[in-house]
Amino acid sequence: MKLFYGEIEGNVVTINDEEQQHIVKVLRMKNGEAIHVTDGKGNLASGRLMIEGKKAHIEVDEIKNNLPDFSPKLHIAIAPTKNIDRIEFFVEKAVEMGISEITFLQTEKTERKNINLDKIRKQAIAASKQSLRFHFPVINDLIKLQDFLKNIDPEHTFVAHCHENLERTELNEIPKLKNITFLIGPEGDFSEKEISFLAENNIKAVSLGSQRLRTETAGIFVAAWNYNQMI
Repeated sequence: MKLFYGEIEGNVVTINDEEQQHIVKVLRMKNGEAIHVTDGKGNLASGRLMIEGKKAHIEVDEIKNNLPDFSPKLHIAIAPTKNIDRIEFFVEKAVEMGISEITFLQTEKTERKNINLDKIRKQAIAASKQSLRFHFPVINDLIKLQDFLKNIDPEHTFVAHCHENLERTELNEIPKLKNITFLIGPEGDFSEKEISFLAENNIKAVSLGSQRLRTETAGIFVAAWNYNQMI
């Protein structure tokens, strides 16, 4: 399946401008080739490619609406790493494994203070197309830990940290939930003050095993664990 991103409004399908350029200039696709377009909202158009000059269109044969999304839905709130390449790697792999939402957390030890959100979202779209996803994940900008907690359900929220002296449950002991949120700390982990603050807000702590994982590895690990729940 050659999957591209665009807008689907009723029976009208418009391929994204950058996608059109990619089709014409990079892939050099030909008129009549089979093509599929998703809006990332669960809708999929199938048809034949029509090229007019530098413009690419789809001659629609079929539109499928409200295709099923992954379940359970996973939201990872993660502190961005100083080296942005590492967090971009996490985004790519987590999206391929079906993550529903990513939020970047600003914590006491977060060194990176800004994120190129447009670039991250484009990478999420690319990873979604690569893995044939018709529901693209939500990508949220940096938010302070305290503010993030105002909008979550503590019954469905867990924090992974490396403080062995503090109580933690095992990952396999988490009950199956339709929606689940994980907090992943920065390089250097959450501070004990932050862990106490999370506990006061009824956020349960989880161990990801005996190994100490890098921030992006912990995020990918949780995404893989959730992916396994889908199979």
